[in-house]
Amino acid sequence: MTNTNDTSQTQDSRKERKRDDGPDAAPDRPSPMEVLRQARAQLAELTGMAAESVSSFEQTDDGWALVIEVLELPRVPDTMSLMASYQVEVDPQGQLTGYRRVSRYERGRADPHRPGGR
Repeated sequence: MTNTNDTSQTQDSRKERKRDDGPDAAPDRPSPMEVLRQARAQLAELTGMAAESVSSFEQTDDGWALVIEVLELPRVPDTMSLMASYQVEVDPQGQLTGYRRVSRYERGRADPHRPGGR
């Protein structure tokens, strides 16, 4: 005899996994927001540092590419805390496949001025 509660939970979990992202969408592919959350959590777990924000996010042929801002060294005052930008690669299912630090900076500092206005 099937428990109706078990059946409804199974149906609910199928609904959660199924998304209507269009006719070409893969049923097990996470949404962009899920990818962002997973990437931040995975980077924080691997590095042991707090992932504060995502400054760049784009879909690639191999999954997703993100730049995540991380607090590397808290200082007082907070504007002197040492931050870093990490380039992160994520596969189509949302699993982190690689990362590397691309820059370090103090929280209160702006990017240096580059010739040509860039």
